Amino acid sequence: MPANLSPEYKKADEWYRSATTDEERLTALEEMLRVIPKHKGTEHIQADIKRKISKIKEAATAPHRGAAAKRGDMFHIPKSGGGQVALIGLPNCGKSSILAHLTNAKVNVTDYPYGTEKPVPGMMRHEDVPIEIVDTPPITADYAAPGQVQVYRGCDMIGIVVDLSADILDQMEVCLKFLREHRLLLEGEGLHLDDTGQTLGHKALIIATKRDIAGVDAGATLRELYGSSFPMVEISTVTAEGLLDLTRTVFTMLDIVRVYAKRPGHPPDMKEPFTLPRGSSVSDLANRIHRDLADKLKTARVWNSPVCHDGQNIPREHIVNDKEIIELHFA
Repeated sequence: MPANLSPEYKKADEWYRSATTDEERLTALEEMLRVIPKHKGTEHIQADIKRKISKIKEAATAPHRGAAAKRGDMFHIPKSGGGQVALIGLPNCGKSSILAHLTNAKVNVTDYPYGTEKPVPGMMRHEDVPIEIVDTPPITADYAAPGQVQVYRGCDMIGIVVDLSADILDQMEVCLKFLREHRLLLEGEGLHLDDTGQTLGHKALIIATKRDIAGVDAGATLRELYGSSFPMVEISTVTAEGLLDLTRTVFTMLDIVRVYAKRPGHPPDMKEPFTLPRGSSVSDLANRIHRDLADKLKTARVWNSPVCHDGQNIPREHIVNDKEIIELHFA
């Protein structure tokens, strides 16, 4: 049976091959295991990934690796929600304020530099879709915390946070240089293709902060210089301007769909949708619910679909659309 590896898996595999530390390799391997299609054709690949993960974890728990293991654990943030966005920026650029206003995370928002000493995750919502935002320690032209890069390697999108009231060019150059030096490709910096023609590279978004202080000119300059490479949202955490646009843009860029599962004879669960990459099938939904269910899937029905009638029977290959209600029947 062919493996039929997904673009998400190939991207994670590329990160693994370019990793330079065990912490980075572990993050990439765990992402590979998370996104690999679960069927008989990939069983040997899954076993190989698990073996590599086990080997790295065993090495990390050795006595002489204690300090390094603790540092690596600090920068390993398991994914949660519909996607994970890691924020990168210089001191006092407003990363922590973004997290404080969009999530319920306990954040140390300060007026002095280096208030964030370790990654802090929080969950924001776009409508009923939870999306994880991770604040990270600030970087400078001369320093970033050891191991910090693995947060950016493991996330689904990087938010480049730029303070519009400071030197915008310097901030962008420091962030982009850091990512380049660690071989982190961004989709906006040219086209990177694998051997099958799939695009490689992280999604990236510029989040321009302190619009209430800087006015419109700084934002216009930043957009003129980088707007053709990266989507950009201007915000103010003081006035809340742009925050709704930010959550909407993040959801759109993650390119995911939400699907509501329904048990036969029961109403659908409309509170906690399943989130899947756009282009996923009914079979992928069954696998997301439980990896053993995909092989047992017998039939399915759909409601609230733009391409089907309510209650229509659909095949396991049906590509799910945003906000569809799917009723699964298993053998």
